[in-house]
Amino acid sequence: MRVLLKASMDTEKANEAIRNGTLAKLIQESVEQIKPEAAYFTADHGKRTAFLVFDMQDSSQMPVISEPFFLNLGAEVSYTPVMNLEDVQKGLSQLGR
Repeated sequence: MRVLLKASMDTEKANEAIRNGTLAKLIQESVEQIKPEAAYFTADHGKRTAFLVFDMQDSSQMPVISEPFFLNLGAEVSYTPVMNLEDVQKGLSQLGR
């Protein structure tokens, strides 16, 4: 299932991760692990935030993906099912008229 991972990082913990060089490494490792179809980074509600869209094969992946963000960055992490245009069109074609 295609999901949107949102990780909003604690400012102080992210500042420390930048100072000690671990933020770039954590992001790189996460991207290599989940192989997102899209990855965006911005400030959201005053916090450094990552948005990663990827195919989650099984919900058991959630702890493995989330824990580095929790442990190292004090992040708030959420997962939201999402669709691309093809998915929406496929779903709409299945509606009764």
